[in-house]
Amino acid sequence: MRILVTGGCGYIGSITAKELVDQGNKVVIYDKKNNQEIQDIELLEKTLKKEKIEAVMHFAAFIEMGESMKNPFKYFDNNVVGSLNLFETMRKTGVNKLIFSSTAGVYGNPVRVPIKEDDQKQPENPYGESKLMVEKLLKWYDKIYGLKSISLRYFNAAGATLDGKYGENHKPESHLIPNIIKAAIKGDKFKLFGDDYPTPDGTCIRDYIHVLDLAKAHILALKALNDGHKTDVFNVGTGVGYSNKQVIEMVKLVTGIDFKVLIKERRPGDADELVADSNKIQNEFKWKPEYSDLKTIVKTAYKYHNKVGNFNNC
Repeated sequence: MRILVTGGCGYIGSITAKELVDQGNKVVIYDKKNNQEIQDIELLEKTLKKEKIEAVMHFAAFIEMGESMKNPFKYFDNNVVGSLNLFETMRKTGVNKLIFSSTAGVYGNPVRVPIKEDDQKQPENPYGESKLMVEKLLKWYDKIYGLKSISLRYFNAAGATLDGKYGENHKPESHLIPNIIKAAIKGDKFKLFGDDYPTPDGTCIRDYIHVLDLAKAHILALKALNDGHKTDVFNVGTGVGYSNKQVIEMVKLVTGIDFKVLIKERRPGDADELVADSNKIQNEFKWKPEYSDLKTIVKTAYKYHNKVGNFNNC
């Protein structure tokens, strides 16, 4: 199958693209690092036609929750307007299958844990709001134009490929596990944002999903669309939550490095606890997380950061 992967130079996009190629698909990377703007409708249309694209996996988005509270325009412009440009271009060129990289951030502070797909959605920041807006756009593009999509609401993507070759190293990096590992390797103090949340140890609780399990979910979702699955939304998580302090202790255990933790004020827009009910994707797609225990996640991430200085998949 010929698949366009937007944001295919990024962390999750690049690893999913690699898995797609390994399964015999033709993958075309469309990424800002290659001077390919999602806002460039002319280039998008040219690429879809020239490469005879049959489906799209859409990862291209800004993802920093804290930054979105300071610069909401950046997030609505790129994540929402850029996505709308993509969908409209797909419509014009007859490409009618899309897998969308969404987020558990659409729920905000959940009314219950674990979170089900039909629970209320009240994002705590413009990042989460932008993803929810795109999900709504996709429903209308299906109803009006027949563009079929599956949106995958990630919980916390983490870890690296088992060989340590591909991993997470955003610039700037805002995610917990790579930042803890970097602090450990450098011998720096780790800055922990908030220890006064209404959780057992006072720190945020998150559901961590290994990037390889996440890539597999994308591939199964595309197969489902090809088999005639309707437009839908799925949580992708493990159903198990770990607090920030538990993650810190696991990094210390795996690396054998002790380091100091500096408590800072909470970041605006961080939810207290996000844990997935992923029964829907497990039942419908026969998806099961294989690598998403916290120890494996930290081990693979540490292997990546211990051998790679810079993240550059394009």
